[in-house]
Amino acid sequence: MADPCRPVLSAAERATDAFELFSLASAGVRKSVPFHSAVWTAADPETGLITAPMLVENLGDGEGCATYWESEILDENVLPFRELARASLPAAGLRAATGDLPARSARFRRLLLGRGVHDELRAVLRVGDRPWGLVSLFRNTGAFRPDEIALLADLSGPLAARLRTFTQPCESAPGTDSPAPGLILFDESGEATSVNAEARHLLALLPKGPAFPSPLGLKLPVWVIGTALQARAIADGRDHGRARVRIRTTEGRWLVCHASCLTGPGGRTGPVALVIEPATAADLAVLIAEAYGLTSRELQITQLVARGMTTAEIAAMLFISPHTVRDHLKAVFAKTRVSSRGELVARLFTEHYWPALPEPVRLRSPGRPPVQARIPYRPAVAGHIGRQETVQGE
Repeated sequence: MADPCRPVLSAAERATDAFELFSLASAGVRKSVPFHSAVWTAADPETGLITAPMLVENLGDGEGCATYWESEILDENVLPFRELARASLPAAGLRAATGDLPARSARFRRLLLGRGVHDELRAVLRVGDRPWGLVSLFRNTGAFRPDEIALLADLSGPLAARLRTFTQPCESAPGTDSPAPGLILFDESGEATSVNAEARHLLALLPKGPAFPSPLGLKLPVWVIGTALQARAIADGRDHGRARVRIRTTEGRWLVCHASCLTGPGGRTGPVALVIEPATAADLAVLIAEAYGLTSRELQITQLVARGMTTAEIAAMLFISPHTVRDHLKAVFAKTRVSSRGELVARLFTEHYWPALPEPVRLRSPGRPPVQARIPYRPAVAGHIGRQETVQGE
């Protein structure tokens, strides 16, 4: 019997970006799991919040999409994505999960029932415990069967692994040219009330997707609205996550959108302040590492290489042998498809992706008192690796 996952994954390998991946995967899944409408969206792997790109199929007006994500964040629902991301099976059907009583879900009552939806099948595309994408399939007649749910669950890991490859840095992309962070204020009702010029500039760089009118005369992308809603949910005690998401621009650069709920008179919940600004190296280190499939140790060594440290220095700092350091570097070179340290730094850490490491570093050797080492900042570039050192200790 043919494997229904194989054509979907083969199509995914042909995708040149995340949006095309969603389009090809959706078309492939539909052949084995019929549905009437769908949402495929990328997610920030550290917060689980929606980010660009998003593919919306046959869901009508954009206002419905905004209501859907508002319900996801603010309502008590069955099968919220944040719980599905931690579940043993990363996919579930609403009717199967509620004993054929979907009205137990506020989202179903508020949004789906009025649109003629009979069942929803949702999945988190994840690698390990990190969600890279979210999927909702809607069927107007008939419930999703267990084998259909299992198929989407089987696709979760491979599609997530393919999706995260599109987070690799784009060295040729131009900068954002934004002199200061963008700021948007939302009132207690969630209405955008003010915006600065920098925010308008940065919003114009975001990819196309569901966006909604505001009194400010500009449309706000669903990813921005979702971040503001998350800040409100945290302030109200409905969530304990973070209102922070990374969004890739149409030019391949990364922005960070983060929000916080302010306190009004008498301690009452006040407006939400949302900041959007170019991502720093610290914002992107994990994304870059996982895009290339680096382990935490490989990322650590790569960051030290980017500071110009020698194999011996790295070995001493991490209390491992130089041979082990070389083995890790060999694995890093293979995963990132480079052949030298300079090429590695040029590929992963351009000026927009420089790794942030705290100084000084506190070292403790087993059975010995702490040693304070100051490793100087020595940029490593192609063709030159700094080798001078200043180490203070015993």
